[in-house]
Amino acid sequence: MLGLALSGCASKGRLTTGSIPSTSKPLESMNAAELHSAAESMGRAYDRNTKDPSTGMKYASVLTMSGRSEQALAVMQQVAIHNPNNRTVLAAYGKALAGAAQFDKALGAIRRAQTPDRPDWQLLSAEGAILDQMDNPSGARERYRKALDIRPNEPSILSNLGMSYLLQGDLRTAETYLKSAVQQPGADSRVRQNLALVVGLQGRFQEAEQIAGAELSPKQAKANVDYLRSMLSQQNAWNKLKDSDKNATN
Repeated sequence: MLGLALSGCASKGRLTTGSIPSTSKPLESMNAAELHSAAESMGRAYDRNTKDPSTGMKYASVLTMSGRSEQALAVMQQVAIHNPNNRTVLAAYGKALAGAAQFDKALGAIRRAQTPDRPDWQLLSAEGAILDQMDNPSGARERYRKALDIRPNEPSILSNLGMSYLLQGDLRTAETYLKSAVQQPGADSRVRQNLALVVGLQGRFQEAEQIAGAELSPKQAKANVDYLRSMLSQQNAWNKLKDSDKNATN
C-alpha cells in the first residue's frame, strides 16, 4: 500500500521508470499533461506498427503511468499475440495482468512462456513479483533466487528481492538488497527510487531525498519524500513499520 500511495502521486514524480522515443525525459519526471502528450505520441507510433514489441511495451508503460491500466493491458495482450515467443513481452504481459489483479491469469501467462530445460531469468523474476502480490513471499523469493542463479547480480532481480522484504516489513534486509542492486552496472532509476523509499521508511528522510535526487529534480525528490513523511504521519504507519522491522530482525 505504501508503494501504491507513492506511485499515485502523479504530479510529483513516479517511482517507475522508462523513456519515450525522441525524448530523453524519463516518465517519472513527467507531470500529468506531459504523460498525456507522451501517450498520444506513443499511441500514434503503436498504430503504425502494432506488431513491434518495443513500441507496444513502451506504449503500455505510458498508459499505465497515466492511470489507464485497462487500456495498457489490452495493448500488451495484442503485443503478446503478435510475439508469442518473445519472453520479454510475455513477462511484461504477465505483469500487466497482475497490475489488473488478474493474478491467476498472470501466473499462467508467465509459466506457459517458461521452458523448464532453459529457464529464463526475466520470467522467473516476473513470476516472483506476481507471487509477492499474491502474498506468497517464500514462493516469490525462491523464484528470485533461481533467477539470480542464472543472472548473478542482476539489479532488477535484487531490487525485486529487496521489495519483497519491504512488503513483509523487514526494512533492513530490504535496504541491503537494494543497496547491492544500486551498485550493479545497469541499475536504473526504478532501483534507486526503491532504495530511496526504503531509506525514507526508516526515517532517514534527508538521505532518501539525496538518493532520489540523483535522477529526479530537487523539487520532485523533495515532493516524494514530503509525501512519504506526510503519509506515514497521517496513517500512523511509522510506528507500525518500526515494530515490523524490529520483529523481523529479532
